[in-house]
Amino acid sequence: MKQFVTFVLAAAAFVHAQDAEPPVNIGYIVFPSFEALDVFGPLDPLNMLSMSVPLNLSIIAGSLDPVNTRPVSMATPSFFGESIVPSHTFADPPKNLDVLIVPGGLGTRAPIEQLQPAIDFIKTQYPDLKYLISVCTGATLLARAGVLDGRRATSNKAAWAFVKSTGPNVEWVPQARWVVDGNIWTTSGVAAGIDGIFAWIGHVWGEDTSLRIANLIEYERHTDPSWDPFAIIWNTTGTASAPAASAKLLPVIEI
Repeated sequence: MKQFVTFVLAAAAFVHAQDAEPPVNIGYIVFPSFEALDVFGPLDPLNMLSMSVPLNLSIIAGSLDPVNTRPVSMATPSFFGESIVPSHTFADPPKNLDVLIVPGGLGTRAPIEQLQPAIDFIKTQYPDLKYLISVCTGATLLARAGVLDGRRATSNKAAWAFVKSTGPNVEWVPQARWVVDGNIWTTSGVAAGIDGIFAWIGHVWGEDTSLRIANLIEYERHTDPSWDPFAIIWNTTGTASAPAASAKLLPVIEI
C-alpha cells in the first residue's frame, strides 16, 4: 500500500510539473462483436492511472443498449461473450473529448451501413481531439474515416489483407507493434493495444508513471515499437514464401 501511495503522489507531481493541460476526457467506441481485450486491455492501465490523475471515461456506441463481444457474422459452437454498457451515443456524445480509442474485432467486418455511424463519428471528432488511438482492426475504421490518408499506421497482422483493403491511401507498416504518426497512434493485434497504451501513457505522463503502473499490475511490456514476430508468422512483409507453420495450426478466425 505504501508503494501504491508513493506512485499516486509521484504521478500527480509529474503531471503538475510537466503538463498544465494533459488529456482528461477519454472516449471509447464500442460496437457489436468488438474484441474484448482491445477494450479491457488498455482500460486497465488507464483505470490505474485515473487513481492519480483526473480522467473521465465515456463509452460510446450506436445506442445505450449493452454491446456484446459475441460474433454475429459467423457461426460458432458457443454462446459466449461479454457485454459493456455505453454511457453515450454517437448522436449524443460527451462534450470536449480529448482522446478517442477505437477497438477492433469481428465487428469491423460488419456491413458498411452498420459501421457508418462509428466511421462518421471518428471523422467529425478527429479535428478536435488531442489523440486518436486504435487497437487491432480498429484502424480499419480510422482508414475508412479518411483520417489515416497519407499517414503511417499498423494493425492486426492476421487480418493484413483486409486491413490494407480498407485504406488504399494509407502507408501501412507491415512490421510494428505500434505506430505513431502525429497525434494518431495505431497498434497491432489485440494484446498489442496494451503495449501501445503503456507507451502512450509514458509519452503523456512520463515513462516512470508508465513503468510503475506496469509493475503494479505485473505486466511485462514490449517497449520497442518495431518488435513484431507476428509479421513473420503471418508473412506481412513478403519475405517468406508462405505463413509460418505455427500460423497454419491456428483456426481461421481473422479479427
